[in-house]
Amino acid sequence: MLIHVLKSKIHRATVTAASVDYEGSLTIAEDLIEAVGLFPYERILCSNLANGARWETYVITGPRGSGAIELNGAVAHLGKVGDRITIMAFTEVDEREAAQWHPRVAVLGHRNRIASSRPPQASHP
Repeated sequence: MLIHVLKSKIHRATVTAASVDYEGSLTIAEDLIEAVGLFPYERILCSNLANGARWETYVITGPRGSGAIELNGAVAHLGKVGDRITIMAFTEVDEREAAQWHPRVAVLGHRNRIASSRPPQASHP
């Protein structure tokens, strides 16, 4: 049996831009993408801590070190600059692996810099 588990999470990301006219997606700074093991165009689930909105979209790579977290397309209506969001991606693992699974998590602080993180355990690919 396969179990759906959290793979990657960026918590308390501050929205830096919102553009309704851009193609739908979420722009994330490249270093943040790498820190939690996301991939360009990977499907993600986002939640806005300010208003409770939740949406699915995909990752677009932003400039490394920029702190970019940009709402693009229709999702720009679900938040505004300064809102804090959580970005999540999931995977499937065998139920035996699920019992020992640990996601890659980054909690962001000032200017979307990593304040703390939980790296994967050595058993993760």
